[in-house]
Amino acid sequence: MGLTDITKDPLYIRFQPWLVLLFYAGTAFAITTHRIFDARQILLVGAQKLILVVTVAGAAYGLDLCLRIVLPEPFGFLATTALALWFAVTLNGWLDGYFHFYPQATAARQAAYATAQRETRVDKLEAAFKDVLKGWGQSEIALIMSGAKGALSGGGITLLDDGTVLRAMQQLRWATPERLSRERATPDREALMQFLTEHGLGVLVLADGPSLSALIGVGVAASRRPFTYPQVTQLQELASIIENALERAHFSIKAQRAEQLATVGLMGASLAHEIRNPLVSIKAFVQLLPQHYQDPVFREKFFHLIGDEVMRIDRLTEQLLDLASPRVYSAQMVGLNAVLNSTLELVAAKAEDKHIKFLTDFRAVPDQVYTDPSAAKQVILNLCFNAIQALEARAGERWVKLSTSKVGKGVEVLVEDSGPGIAPEIRPRLFQPFQSTKSSGFGLGLAICNDILTGLDATITVDPAVSGRGATFRLVFPCQA
Repeated sequence: MGLTDITKDPLYIRFQPWLVLLFYAGTAFAITTHRIFDARQILLVGAQKLILVVTVAGAAYGLDLCLRIVLPEPFGFLATTALALWFAVTLNGWLDGYFHFYPQATAARQAAYATAQRETRVDKLEAAFKDVLKGWGQSEIALIMSGAKGALSGGGITLLDDGTVLRAMQQLRWATPERLSRERATPDREALMQFLTEHGLGVLVLADGPSLSALIGVGVAASRRPFTYPQVTQLQELASIIENALERAHFSIKAQRAEQLATVGLMGASLAHEIRNPLVSIKAFVQLLPQHYQDPVFREKFFHLIGDEVMRIDRLTEQLLDLASPRVYSAQMVGLNAVLNSTLELVAAKAEDKHIKFLTDFRAVPDQVYTDPSAAKQVILNLCFNAIQALEARAGERWVKLSTSKVGKGVEVLVEDSGPGIAPEIRPRLFQPFQSTKSSGFGLGLAICNDILTGLDATITVDPAVSGRGATFRLVFPCQA
């Protein structure tokens, strides 16, 4: 009708009855063969099949024209058929992933494993796993709730361990409306049935790990068919993968938090020394104030000193709180040299106390990079403290050097020291967890630094060992988003 109105040609209106018949025939075909009763799902399946047929037919036609030139007709026909079939299978698998269709358990498992390997943050893991669950169950609803012993939360819902729903799930391990309707009713199971109905779920399974539990649910399928026991078994396998990935992500967050607090603890003595110096100056001026109050030069000097020293203390404590507070890192445009200078303020007193010199050579101009300043500060602090600890027992000249320079599309930071370097046996595993040569600590610092920088699209590497030189770490921060 639209084409007829635009072109003023009555030819197009004659196709309308045929298009209506074709649409209803396609709908009937989808209902009878795929048992799909959801309009959106019918359109998606139809779009997938149409793209598949048109693309494969066009590719086969073009391939046949090309092969006729170099091959006899029978061989060209066979080659075209074989290549078209291979292309159809490959394209169909890609379209299944694009439209989030996972009709087979193997495809769903592969998608879940790929998600677990690709993502490390809890929120991104949950969002990606929900897409996998929706595709596997051919549903628009997916629920993931996780937590330690005591309570599970997710999707705006919280379930306590002593609640009726979790109690029923701990007893049943899996539930569908059909199972609950045919088994003996109890108050807990009635509450579970109400929970499934309220959230439109067709199946719910519980996966327990050593320190984390996960409740995985999928909505009623587009075909409105109940989930069978083999499908429940498939979902339990997916739930196990999801629970393992979430448990690893939660453990990574806890380890990062522990390393963050350990870094703050190392800074304690340094900050105490830094804060004590301005306090001593303020105390001395306060004691002299009654005697010299009438002296305008003394008063002016006193007021300036009080303001400067208090601002210095406030800046140090603000940086400490900013470093200690748990947060999700988000990149922004920052001046890297300023971040490095503020980091040196936090570590300078500890280095001075150990008679270690800090050298700087900031040559990167401009120094604007796309990163999280708090994350960059934590990584640099960790490397500086590692260098100081490596130099503590070393005689002779002791120094740590920070330098910046432009490299390609980023800014490189070098953290060098005059220490003994890194032992050859630990170098291949340097950025893996629990690799440490110190008597204290868990060896998580460099692994967490690597995770933080990877999440911000930055890199960290260590130079090969050179006789007579200490360790040299290279960090590259991107200049663009």
